[in-house]
Order: sequence, then structure tokens, then C-alpha cells
Amino acid sequence: MAYAEALARQVALQTACVEGLANDTLVLTEHDPVYTLGLRAGAARHLVWNADTLAREKIALHATNRGGDITYHGPGQLVAYPIVNLDRRRDLHAYLRFLEEVLIAVVARHGLAAARREGLTGIWIKNRKIAAIGVAVRRWVTMHGIALNVAPDLRHFSGIVPCGIAETDGTVTSLASELGARCPSLEQVGRDFADEFSIRWTRFVTSNQT
Repeated sequence: MAYAEALARQVALQTACVEGLANDTLVLTEHDPVYTLGLRAGAARHLVWNADTLAREKIALHATNRGGDITYHGPGQLVAYPIVNLDRRRDLHAYLRFLEEVLIAVVARHGLAAARREGLTGIWIKNRKIAAIGVAVRRWVTMHGIALNVAPDLRHFSGIVPCGIAETDGTVTSLASELGARCPSLEQVGRDFADEFSIRWTRFVTSNQT
């Protein structure tokens, strides 16, 4: 779906959760091509392509209220938006580590060893970034989340400095690039993410460990 529509739905779900009218919800989706700007200072400077190129490539540009820099969403990429209440464990850094753990487990299901890199967001296979993370919180209810590259058009990442990370620090990859013909479907990866998230969620919100 279009990013603007997904954002409006997230806000509605978050508001309902804040008001006690909805339970925790995990949204899985796929976006039309879009670059999204986070709240990090200078994020707009990391847009490389000009307006004419964006129009030719049919990529939208959208400001958003999540943390982080500029990133890309598009077909072939799994986007997950957990709209969840952290009131039982008010630790945003621990929540980010939780999302990283889930992503690492999902990638491991397909025979790849991924990890976080100190000082850099997201999940990496050596120096190749395979997933991005960016969240926002209101009254301890989250929105936004993760983007895992299953089989997107990686050429579209050339239009930005992804998450502000220069080429000297790493590149962008996908499950398709790493696995070739063995790449799972987007639907399968979505099921994997939901499974790994559910396995860990209760333990996370009831734990005092960071």
C-alpha cells in the first residue's frame, strides 16, 4: 500500500491503543516505492536523486515522525509495524534490541548469520545491511518498526545515502542477493517474522533485563 495510507492507519491504531480501545497489534505490509525521512538532523541531505529522477523512477518522498535518517521502502521488502504497549517495560533501547533479536532469528531461519553493528542501526551480514529499524513512541505505545530486504530493487537504494551510512561503512543487501534461487517468498518471511516476534514478546515485556 501507499506509505501515507499505512501511516494514517498506524496513527489510528496507536491512538486506539493509547486510549485502551485496542490490543497490541503487529502489522505486516509492503509499500509502493518511497523514501521516508526520519527525525535525525540532516536526514534530507542524504537524498541523492533530484525531483526529476524521483518522478522518472516513480518513487515518492515522505517526511515521517520516526527516529533515524532517510530510508527506502518498496515492493519485495517486508515492513513490520508493531503497535505495542511498552508500559510494562519502559525501556526503548531494550525494545530496539528486541527488534534486532527478532530480525536476526528470522534471517537465521534461512541459513544466514546476521548481527547488529555497534554504533550503527539495523541488522547486518558482515558489512552488508539487510534490515533497517526506526520507531516512534507516544505514551509508551510504539509505531513504525522494521524493514527487511527480501527481494526489493536494490538499485533504488542508490538514490539515497541509506540511513546516513556512507559506502565506506557498508552496503545494502537482501535475502535474494544472499540466497539466489533459495530466497523465500515475502509471505513466508512475513510468517517467520510473526512467529519469532510472538515467541519473544511475552518474555520481553515481563523481563527486567536489558
